[in-house]
Amino acid sequence: MKGKVYLVGAGPGDYKLITLKGIECIRNADVIVYDRLANVKYLEEAKKDCTFINVGKASSNHILPQDDINRLIADKALEGKIVVRLKGGDPYVFGRGGEEAELLRYENIDFEVVPGITSPIGGLCYAGIPITHRDHASSFHIITGHPRKDGKETKEINWNALANVKGTLVFLMGIANLKNISENLIKEGKDKNTPVAFISWATRSNQRVVTATLENAHEAAIKENVKPPTLIVVGSVINLREKLNFFEEKPLFGKNIVVTRCRTQSSALAEKISDMGGNPIEIPTIKIQKVEDNKELEVEINKIKDYTYILFSSKNAVDIFFDKLNEMGYDSRVLCNSKICAVGGETAKAIKSRGIIADIVPQKYVAEGLYEELKDIINENDKILIPRAKNARDFLINKLSEKCYIKEVITYESVIDNDKKDFAIEVIEDEQVDYITFASSSTVKNFITLIGEENLKKLKNKNIISIGQITSKTIEDFGLEVYREAEVATIDSMIDAISNNEKMQMGELTC
Repeated sequence: MKGKVYLVGAGPGDYKLITLKGIECIRNADVIVYDRLANVKYLEEAKKDCTFINVGKASSNHILPQDDINRLIADKALEGKIVVRLKGGDPYVFGRGGEEAELLRYENIDFEVVPGITSPIGGLCYAGIPITHRDHASSFHIITGHPRKDGKETKEINWNALANVKGTLVFLMGIANLKNISENLIKEGKDKNTPVAFISWATRSNQRVVTATLENAHEAAIKENVKPPTLIVVGSVINLREKLNFFEEKPLFGKNIVVTRCRTQSSALAEKISDMGGNPIEIPTIKIQKVEDNKELEVEINKIKDYTYILFSSKNAVDIFFDKLNEMGYDSRVLCNSKICAVGGETAKAIKSRGIIADIVPQKYVAEGLYEELKDIINENDKILIPRAKNARDFLINKLSEKCYIKEVITYESVIDNDKKDFAIEVIEDEQVDYITFASSSTVKNFITLIGEENLKKLKNKNIISIGQITSKTIEDFGLEVYREAEVATIDSMIDAISNNEKMQMGELTC
């Protein structure tokens, strides 16, 4: 039985610029064959048993030649696999997707093409350069910047036509051929003072833009050490960059920020950093191991109406509890006799996603804050259920049990994700890391356990951001200094601490 191939455009680099259909294909794939310019974060969307094959495709340095890539995706489909060929930009805009599709059609293999935002569109946009503008350019032209290297003749580029057209010119993969490009355009009549822009790693947090004129473009690229992947843009639309540059003005643009998190959770902190122009470097410190066949939890759910309060201290606890509730044939209506409590905004959001608004969420997003809310309203007739992690802090259990009946049910355990040790050490040794964030005390402990206390000294010169007082104390207990602490124990407040620090530094620079 034959499978199917999806030629998917991953967009120019920003994780959120892929299409919904592209993500859907990734999630259904058995095999993903990907290029270096496709954001590897997309691979996290794949199912657990998906096979990943990196075929590189850096300029003039391919892990696999194109003919071998064509053969690979065809062979995997002939094995009955659903194959996603994940390509940077758009498959049919200098992506050689047409050649791949030709072979698939020749071998009668079913395929679809999923368009992507091509870098000449998305990359220029993120550089503040509109590819067309009624006062500057009514057309645009995308040209390959280097000749074929397979010995076959390439139809000669009509330099005269390009030099005299009034549209925007965008050359892909042309840095090595830049001198030839600029000389040919000037020779055929293009004004030597025409603006030129080099956009490297377009739409990513390390995006870099260098501007020049056609006459000095080659010298400027050498002086500024411009390297692939870089777009070469020629045209007066470049003059709009100063007014229209939005991406590089984002508050965290270009900042490398380490996010320590659980492997199985999507990181709200990482997403917010990315949305503000930063580069979140995610290091999963723990893996969540759910208690399987949890009979104790089933017993308590069967008598859930006896509980006057149910207390959740993490998103994981919420998800596991409600999944078990549904698995047993119940829904949220069985909780009608209970007040629902949440320690923290993220936990409250997780509860809300299950159709319930938490009755009590303390202003201080810590266990002590919830105790302050409860201590004067509970009495000896109350019964409180607390589904939670093994080895979690005992503060609430100890304090609340002085006032009423408490039932603790262990629903999961956090274990160290040792697979990431080498990566974590490599990251903290990197001088280009601007901040390291910790959103809980357990994450601090887990991270230090992961890297080993022998590497603790490597954190002493890092800008450590803490979510709140409890986490800060844990950091300080390890002999480390907290650089900034969030005013409120929330992800948004952590982001504010970083961005306010950046604003303050910029103020110092301009004094």
